[in-house]
Amino acid sequence: MRLKFRHLLLSLACSAALSAHAQEPPARPIDIPAGSLAGALDALSRQSGTQVVYPADQLRGVETGGVQGTLTSDQALDRLLAGSGFAARRGESGAVVIVRSADAAPAPAPRAQAEPAPAAPAPQAEEPPAVLETLQVTGSRIPRTQIEGPAPITMVTAADIKAGGFVSVPDVLASLTQNGGETQSQQSAGGADFSPGAQQVDLRALGPNHTLVLVNGRRIADFPLPFGGRSNFTDISSLPLGMIDRIEVLTGSASAIYGSDAISGVVNLILKREADGTTIDYRYGQTERGDGASHRLNISGGLSKGNFNVVAGLEYRAQDPIWGFQRRQQDSSFDAPNPSRYGYPPRNFLITDWWDDYIDPGEDTCAALSGLNEGTMQHAYRRNYGYYCGSDRAVAYRTMVSERDGVNLFASMGYDMANGMRWFADVQAGRHEVSLFRAPRSWSLMTPDGIEWDYFYNQNTDQLEYWQRQFTVEEMGGLGTGMVNTVQKTFGVTTGFTGTIGSDWDYEAALSHSQYRARISWPQIVASAANDLFLGPLLGYDGDGYPIYDADYSRMYTPLTRAEYDSIFARTTYNPESETQNLSFTLTNASLFEMAGGSAGFAATAELGRQSYDLKPDPLATEYYYYSWKDSDGAGSRNRWALAGEMRLPVLETLNLSVAGRYDQYRFAGRDPGKFTWSAGMEWRPLDSLLVRGSYGTAFRAPDLHYVFTGPGNDETSVVDYYRCDTEEAGENYDDCSYGDEGIIRSRVGNRDLEPETSDSWTAGMVWSPTSWLDLSLDYFSIDMRNQVQDLRANDVMQRERDCRLGINGQSPSSATCADVLGRVTRTPSGAIYGVHVNPINIAREQTSGVDFSANLRMETRLGDFGLSGAYTWVREHDIQEYPDEPVVDMFAVNSGFDIPRSKASLRLSWQRNGWSAAIQGRRLGSLPNGWSYDEVWEEGDPGPKIGATYRYNATVGFQFNDHSQISLAVVNLMDKAPPHDPTYTSYPYYDISWFDTEGRSFYLQYTHKFGGEPL
Repeated sequence: MRLKFRHLLLSLACSAALSAHAQEPPARPIDIPAGSLAGALDALSRQSGTQVVYPADQLRGVETGGVQGTLTSDQALDRLLAGSGFAARRGESGAVVIVRSADAAPAPAPRAQAEPAPAAPAPQAEEPPAVLETLQVTGSRIPRTQIEGPAPITMVTAADIKAGGFVSVPDVLASLTQNGGETQSQQSAGGADFSPGAQQVDLRALGPNHTLVLVNGRRIADFPLPFGGRSNFTDISSLPLGMIDRIEVLTGSASAIYGSDAISGVVNLILKREADGTTIDYRYGQTERGDGASHRLNISGGLSKGNFNVVAGLEYRAQDPIWGFQRRQQDSSFDAPNPSRYGYPPRNFLITDWWDDYIDPGEDTCAALSGLNEGTMQHAYRRNYGYYCGSDRAVAYRTMVSERDGVNLFASMGYDMANGMRWFADVQAGRHEVSLFRAPRSWSLMTPDGIEWDYFYNQNTDQLEYWQRQFTVEEMGGLGTGMVNTVQKTFGVTTGFTGTIGSDWDYEAALSHSQYRARISWPQIVASAANDLFLGPLLGYDGDGYPIYDADYSRMYTPLTRAEYDSIFARTTYNPESETQNLSFTLTNASLFEMAGGSAGFAATAELGRQSYDLKPDPLATEYYYYSWKDSDGAGSRNRWALAGEMRLPVLETLNLSVAGRYDQYRFAGRDPGKFTWSAGMEWRPLDSLLVRGSYGTAFRAPDLHYVFTGPGNDETSVVDYYRCDTEEAGENYDDCSYGDEGIIRSRVGNRDLEPETSDSWTAGMVWSPTSWLDLSLDYFSIDMRNQVQDLRANDVMQRERDCRLGINGQSPSSATCADVLGRVTRTPSGAIYGVHVNPINIAREQTSGVDFSANLRMETRLGDFGLSGAYTWVREHDIQEYPDEPVVDMFAVNSGFDIPRSKASLRLSWQRNGWSAAIQGRRLGSLPNGWSYDEVWEEGDPGPKIGATYRYNATVGFQFNDHSQISLAVVNLMDKAPPHDPTYTSYPYYDISWFDTEGRSFYLQYTHKFGGEPL
């Protein structure tokens, strides 16, 4: 890897030297008539491609004499602003920001001029004007240059990302207070099995599949494997952090603009589109403990020649893994709370009798194995069960941070034609190799029909027995053998034309294609080969149906040679892929007609699209071939068309209304469901410093492809056997019941009759800027989602089975409901629970509401410029009703089984002076349920059902050597905070991995150098 990295550095340095010469933006035909300055700036933005941001309320009534001729955007801007009392300043994102000139009042409107007027010098401010911090582009297709709109939008700029010490796109999005959902971490066993290497964003905790993720306003292909084996989602793990100009987040229903998926909100990652030189940026990171080294290298540059221009960038990333055994808090099973009860070592060598009592192998037997797992194998004891041979280290053989090596490329190019038409194209490509380790492979008896009988009749001992093996590092030949390896290949291209029709209508015709290809390889044990190796040949079945073997204990307690392990080991490899294509035509007019408050804007869009996915699993993985692994296949596609319209109506100078409507129709599986959605917004400015706003919108989500097309498949989970607990151990707490944690096979199949999910949401709030150095916002939100698709939960099926068998809780054993429930449960001849069948259905209703608050404070002092920005989200309610005949569940309630915080907050204090800069970013995560409450077993008298709020801090310090070079140091987890102690979290790694990790304090040193162009 180091050699590859050295070669990459050399090639990038050569590329930088070749592209160091940047050219000025080209002159273009500009034709802007006299009229309002605001309308003229909009026209300039369209004609030149320059992003212009201005305070709309301050420009009311200000006019300009217009400009005509072949000019650069800067020349045209100077002429438009001449004598207006306003000046232009280019912001950090490349956008031009219009600010009021110091001590200058707007002049009377100049007369219209037939010929271009000489450029007049823009009035100079006595002090540099402040750069406005927010742009609104997400959530509307109408060209907008106002600072705020009817729906709240959160923006994170490249400067925010650097100051906050964020190291990846998932890290940035996790800091958003609106991102309150429980997603898979890099330690997630489910993530390792279902979507290795991928990460998600979950706005408003409504599920990752309800957040629409865009790149440059365009949809990207889903991760080709489903989240949790169920729903499709967008992977954010491989998106290039160093190429991002800004991230815009709109929360709430937005289907009227974007169509399906935008139920909880939209995350729009906007990549850098301007370059006036060549910039090289390198960052090295490492934890305080000396592991987890990472590299990130970015190079970007641009070229203009005649009417053609291109901006391109490259990002290379390399990350070393961090293992569980490298952290004291989780390097052994004895780290568990109450280790005498929960901290027993994993059972590497185990034999039990029919009553689940462990058959003691003896101290000498385990001593002979003591060199395994790096010398940690021991004669171990589990309370109430007995002795076995196990290693406390085995539990920590898994990665906490995945190994990653990859590259992303991006290019944005355009060509201006003589007739005013412009061709454009955006291209993105990425390739990443991700490796992680879930746990050592294991084995117990699984017969060819897929039944994990667990027990067999052993002729050698004349009794029913259960044998279990978890393989050791030495038997595997090292941890590398057990890695889950993923190669991720992403590609996206958008191309089209923009131009004008007449003098007022702008159009865009675009074709986009995005694809995600992967090659994912999991280590597996071949069931039949392992059966033969450990148990010998199958001799038949006894009178109760149990398999008969003549198995010798010495085979169980003899370590495998590498050749023996290889004889039962194999890899199952999938080649999943997903695609999305979209053809669109958008027509906009920012000045459709005049109203009392200004020009009305209009946009209309027509779209044709197609989406597809194909899991392409290993055919053997869909059979009973690998131990404890029978997967489902899944492949399908859908076509859609949509028509949409949007209007912005400035009814008065102080009142602006907006309305949008859209109809989408999908075609799949012989069906053609359609849905109309609409939205409306209001902006009222009773004072120049106060905006009162509100929005309402409806949304929908078309049936998920994998929910519809997944084939029959199995996975493993555990349930409470409520029937046996209540009939055989009545009065026992389910946590202490012998059948309180029964492993089962959960079978599942898709549902082609699913209907779209629907929702409506509204917001109401205000933005107040009492002074130039302070702004505040407060918004209330509410989202109500109906007809939500949910898999039947296996535990719920088990509860209903008990009720039906016993005729309690209003259930009748002879009812159709009970017939369906009883048909979903499979038991062995002995009555033990074996399997539960589930499928997705439109049944749930989920709603949430709360408040978002943000504040920004800026102060210029002799000691430097200070900034303070903060955000806070408080969720008033989050309820779900999974079945129409069940009560509504408060997801924050004790024993609800949900793991989400009621509140999240962030605060950043920053400082700049004479080339120096520093910032401290703090994050607060509200209280979470402890292990007992999350597992729904907390009772009065137990320790409290919550763990308290937690705080994490990042710090950065930087110095700019000159206009073209700077260095910075970021310290992540400044206080080296460990996950909070939870005495009830008895599963490894003994803390909530959805929200915490033990990576600890980390350091990131970053150097940036720019060749040519404007200053950094």
